[in-house]
Amino acid sequence: MNEPRLSAIPAQVPTHSRDRLGRPLRDLRISVTDRCNFRCVYCMPKEVFGKDYQFLERKELLTFEEITRLARIFRELGIEKIRLTGGEPLVRRNLEQLIAMLAAIPGLDLTLTTNGSLLKQKARALKEAGLKRVTVSLDSLDDEVFMRMNDVDFPATRVLDGIEAAAAAGLAPIKINMVVKRGLNEHSILPMARFFRKQGHILRFIEYMDVGHTNGWRMDDVVTAREIIAMIDAETPLEPADANYRGEVAERWRYKDGSGEIGVIASVTQAFCRDCTRARLSTEGKLYTCLFATNGHDLRVLLRNGAPDREIHDAITAIWDRRSDRYSEIRTAQTAKLQKIEMSYIGG
Repeated sequence: MNEPRLSAIPAQVPTHSRDRLGRPLRDLRISVTDRCNFRCVYCMPKEVFGKDYQFLERKELLTFEEITRLARIFRELGIEKIRLTGGEPLVRRNLEQLIAMLAAIPGLDLTLTTNGSLLKQKARALKEAGLKRVTVSLDSLDDEVFMRMNDVDFPATRVLDGIEAAAAAGLAPIKINMVVKRGLNEHSILPMARFFRKQGHILRFIEYMDVGHTNGWRMDDVVTAREIIAMIDAETPLEPADANYRGEVAERWRYKDGSGEIGVIASVTQAFCRDCTRARLSTEGKLYTCLFATNGHDLRVLLRNGAPDREIHDAITAIWDRRSDRYSEIRTAQTAKLQKIEMSYIGG
């Protein structure tokens, strides 16, 4: 399939579309598959995503050409960074081809989030295709704890092998995401902090969130960012660090001895909606303007009904211009019970 050109849109430096709260459209997260080879208890629990679960058929997924076409249009709207997500993005066949297509778009920062299970085999090919960095999800160094969380008996040691391969391939800096759930892996916080401080990778702790409707979320399960920082600071003193850019989701802390930094993503206890610049594109082409969304906007129908780039461009602009999402700032016991889109469907 030939790639459509943005001939209808004047060539210019991309300008950011802004929503009702003045937030620019700067980051796009693209889910390339709704499938995953893990069944993490906080994301795709087996009792919901079992062997009979109906995933999307291949014809329903956006093709690489369709994804690239949308990415080019989003770039015209001011997108500066694209993060590929899933499900687990590395289970999408020939993903390196998509990365090469996206890497050809001028001015894009192209990254990927993965559970690391296939990273050892694919790291070098991903780098050669044009991927710049990776973020790896790892919830404990303890194999028993980690296998209990991923629920497919996948050991943490194999994820560490993938991280090592990514570093060797030059996919750096590498960030490690750890979701912390009380009663399950909070005792892994300090061992993880010690290990990755020595490794030189950036570890980020994520509060257990009420994303989707299948993970049985309760506030009692949340280990707060404040608790996490206090725990680490008591052992190795920390000091706050400035954000790298407006809208950065992680609050940065650096070790006072200069040995590195950590981050905390506190979307439950310290909402960062006011600076949110992210849009999310689902596997089959629905645009979501919030991680906690209850519905999306179908862009695939425009693609497959022959809409020109200008029409799609204007549709996306209209969606973002109407955006007023700030779920984390208005979260209540009632809103937490809403039938939200699953995180495994639109990425984290």
